[in-house]
Amino acid sequence: MQTYLNIAQIILSTALIIAVLLQVKGGGLGGIFGQADSVYRTKRGAEKTLFQLTIVLVVLFIVLSIVALRVGQ
Repeated sequence: MQTYLNIAQIILSTALIIAVLLQVKGGGLGGIFGQADSVYRTKRGAEKTLFQLTIVLVVLFIVLSIVALRVGQ
Protein backbone atom coordinates (compact mmCIF):
# COMPACT_ATOMS: atom_id res chain seq x y z
CA MET A 1 0.00 0.00 0.00
CA GLN A 2 2.81 2.40 0.90
CA THR A 3 4.45 1.78 -2.49
CA TYR A 4 1.30 2.80 -4.36
CA LEU A 5 0.99 5.95 -2.28
CA ASN A 6 4.63 6.83 -2.99
CA ILE A 7 4.13 6.34 -6.73
CA ALA A 8 0.98 8.48 -6.62
CA GLN A 9 2.92 11.22 -4.80
CA ILE A 10 5.66 11.15 -7.43
CA ILE A 11 3.11 11.43 -10.23
CA LEU A 12 1.23 14.25 -8.48
CA SER A 13 4.40 16.16 -7.69
CA THR A 14 5.56 15.92 -11.31
CA ALA A 15 2.16 17.15 -12.55
CA LEU A 16 2.27 19.98 -10.01
CA ILE A 17 5.75 21.06 -11.13
CA ILE A 18 4.64 21.08 -14.76
CA ALA A 19 1.48 23.06 -13.93
CA VAL A 20 3.47 25.69 -12.03
CA LEU A 21 6.07 26.01 -14.77
CA LEU A 22 3.39 26.46 -17.45
CA GLN A 23 1.87 29.44 -15.70
CA VAL A 24 2.92 32.72 -17.28
CA LYS A 25 3.82 35.74 -15.20
CA GLY A 26 3.43 39.08 -16.94
CA GLY A 27 6.17 40.91 -15.04
CA GLY A 28 9.13 38.89 -16.17
CA LEU A 29 12.47 40.21 -14.96
CA GLY A 30 11.27 43.80 -14.96
CA GLY A 31 10.35 43.67 -11.28
CA ILE A 32 13.95 42.94 -10.35
CA PHE A 33 15.14 46.23 -11.84
CA GLY A 34 12.36 48.38 -10.43
CA GLN A 35 9.88 48.34 -13.29
CA ALA A 36 6.37 48.89 -11.97
CA ASP A 37 3.72 46.31 -12.78
CA SER A 38 0.67 48.56 -12.90
CA VAL A 39 -1.46 46.49 -15.29
CA TYR A 40 -4.22 44.51 -13.61
CA ARG A 41 -5.22 41.39 -15.48
CA THR A 42 -7.80 38.74 -14.79
CA LYS A 43 -7.24 35.10 -15.58
CA ARG A 44 -9.32 33.86 -18.49
CA GLY A 45 -9.60 30.72 -20.55
CA ALA A 46 -6.71 28.30 -20.41
CA GLU A 47 -4.82 30.44 -17.87
CA LYS A 48 -7.74 30.24 -15.42
CA THR A 49 -8.14 26.50 -15.99
CA LEU A 50 -4.43 25.93 -15.39
CA PHE A 51 -4.59 28.02 -12.20
CA GLN A 52 -7.54 26.00 -10.89
CA LEU A 53 -5.82 22.74 -11.86
CA THR A 54 -2.77 23.81 -9.87
CA ILE A 55 -4.93 24.41 -6.79
CA VAL A 56 -6.57 21.00 -7.17
CA LEU A 57 -3.19 19.30 -7.55
CA VAL A 58 -1.87 21.01 -4.41
CA VAL A 59 -4.90 19.93 -2.38
CA LEU A 60 -4.63 16.35 -3.68
CA PHE A 61 -0.91 16.26 -2.90
CA ILE A 62 -1.47 17.46 0.67
CA VAL A 63 -4.28 14.96 1.27
CA LEU A 64 -2.23 12.14 -0.22
CA SER A 65 0.76 13.09 1.93
CA ILE A 66 -1.34 13.01 5.09
CA VAL A 67 -2.83 9.64 4.10
CA ALA A 68 0.65 8.25 3.38
CA LEU A 69 1.84 9.50 6.75
CA ARG A 70 -1.05 7.80 8.55
CA VAL A 71 -0.65 4.50 6.67
CA GLY A 72 3.11 4.45 7.27
CA GLN A 73 2.68 4.46 11.06
